Amino acid sequence: MKRLELLVESVILASRWLLVAFYLGLGLALAIYAVSFALKLWDFASHVIGLDDTEVILKILGLIDAALIASLLVMVIISGYENFVSRFDREDEVHWLGQIDAGSLKIKVASTIVAISSIHLLQVFLNVTIYTPNQLFWYTTIHIAFIVSALFLALIDRISKKPAKAAGPEL
Repeated sequence: MKRLELLVESVILASRWLLVAFYLGLGLALAIYAVSFALKLWDFASHVIGLDDTEVILKILGLIDAALIASLLVMVIISGYENFVSRFDREDEVHWLGQIDAGSLKIKVASTIVAISSIHLLQVFLNVTIYTPNQLFWYTTIHIAFIVSALFLALIDRISKKPAKAAGPEL
C-alpha cells in the first residue's frame, strides 16, 4: 500500500512538468506579439508626420499597452515556472524571482490588467465622440470592476500574510 502511495505521489509531483508546455507556448506567443509590436511601431514611425497630437498620443498609448502585455507574459512565464515547476539554476541572474510568490504574482497580474484597462479607457475618452453614452458607461464600469478586483486581491494577500497572534491569556 505504501508503494502505491509513493507511486501516486511521484506521478502527481511529476505532472507539474506538463506546465512547461504552457510556458513555452506563452514564450512563442510573446515572440509573435513582438512581431506585432514591431509592425505597430513601424506603422507609427512611417505615418507620424501626418498625425495630429491626439492620434500620436493614441499610437503611443497602443505601444505602451503592448509593452505592458508583453511584461505581463514574461512575469507569468518566469514566475510561474519558478513557483510551480522548478527553481532556476542561474540564481544570480534572476535573484528577484524568489520575491514573486503565487499571491504576489496575482497582484502584479491584476495591477497590470488595471494599467492596461486604464490605457484602453484613456483611448476611449480621447475618441469620446465615436462612443455612445451607454458604451462609455460600460467601459468605465468594467474598468472600475478591474480596480475593485485588484484591490480585493491585494487585501486578501495582505490578510493572508499577517502573522498569527501568539495565543495567550486575554486581559
